[in-house]
Amino acid sequence: MKVFKFGGASVQQTEKIQNVANIIRSYSDQPILIVVSAMGKTTNALEKVAEAFFEGRQDEALKLFELIKQTHINTAKYLLVTHFNALMDELANFFTEVEWLLHDKPVREYDYYYDQIVCVGELLSTAIVSAYLNESGIPTQWVDVRDIFRTDDNFRDAAIDWNFTSQRVQEDIILLFQETNIVLTQGFIGSTDENESTTLGREGSDYSAAVFANLLNAESQTIWKDVEGVMNADPKQFPDAQFIAELNYEEVIEMAYYGAQVIHPKTIKPLQNKGIPLFVKCFLDKNLPGTVIHNKKVHGLPPIIVIKKEQALLTLHSRDFSFVGEKPVADLYQLLSDIKIKPNIIQTGAVSIQVCLDDKPEKIQKLALDASEFFEVQVEKGLTLLTVRHYQEEQLQKLTNGHRIKLKQQSPETVQVLMQPA
Repeated sequence: MKVFKFGGASVQQTEKIQNVANIIRSYSDQPILIVVSAMGKTTNALEKVAEAFFEGRQDEALKLFELIKQTHINTAKYLLVTHFNALMDELANFFTEVEWLLHDKPVREYDYYYDQIVCVGELLSTAIVSAYLNESGIPTQWVDVRDIFRTDDNFRDAAIDWNFTSQRVQEDIILLFQETNIVLTQGFIGSTDENESTTLGREGSDYSAAVFANLLNAESQTIWKDVEGVMNADPKQFPDAQFIAELNYEEVIEMAYYGAQVIHPKTIKPLQNKGIPLFVKCFLDKNLPGTVIHNKKVHGLPPIIVIKKEQALLTLHSRDFSFVGEKPVADLYQLLSDIKIKPNIIQTGAVSIQVCLDDKPEKIQKLALDASEFFEVQVEKGLTLLTVRHYQEEQLQKLTNGHRIKLKQQSPETVQVLMQPA
């Protein structure tokens, strides 16, 4: 049993979907569970639909969603003949699921509506890919993962109920493999015990695949991407980025924790628990070896560079110049937990605390407002967080040249610099 995950870039055009079919065909003599993301930038487009809806711009939300509908219908027209009508009936159900919501008015929190709307991207893409595989002579069983993955109701970052999900995998998914070698489903999404759609965190399809790999005791998991394998930096930002042939679980967890987009932060633990190797391979050339990630030690790694833009820095200063000891810090962590926002850096001084976070405007605003009960609060935005593992001082100076450093944390292995253009 293998688990494959195809990201949005691998299914964003008809030719690439055809290429996915060619890859799967070469493995179709063995059982494979396939997790597929939303096509291209569909998730971004659906986020704009959710924002417009929540802000009361109903007509705009419907128009934006209509564009998404037509894009998927056009893709299906190019790919399908005999399976087209059946697919249209299936897609119509998903379209209705969202449009029914968009004709209403929001009465719950934004994150709830985000999940109900954004989840449709994976449902649309997998329905189209499944129909194309079947039409291409690759018998495939499509599954709605919301019937399999039970989660809590922490919308936009839901936690999986492993006991319930394991039972569903054993009773439903394994049974399907008695009928076909290929089972195709969605990443990133699940549902609560009240059948409300949830998402597992942005870019969570890698994690979905890892959960399946764990519960199916898979021999391996493969993530198919549009690069040769794992690189030491984003090749779109660093054209001279180096390919890394081999990594271990711990290094990848560190990379993901600091914001590297190559693999979702939660992906490694389910694999590590059962010693399942993870391969990152190129869907443009399936014969390239790719990167293997395992539990062995790896030496001689190059500097690994991660850049996160759109950062906010909150400086919290005690009102009476008293020390920010245990209680103020504990109060801050409680606020972060309540608002469900994760700090990228926390640095404490005698009378102040500095916190670097992803700039999610509604959460930053709430955090600043709530923290103002205990602290004087200053907020700076438009910052960039640079993280370098296995850093070299000369290289670090080049990367920070021309920037004003707002915050810096350094260990023998890793340096983080929060900065803005000088």
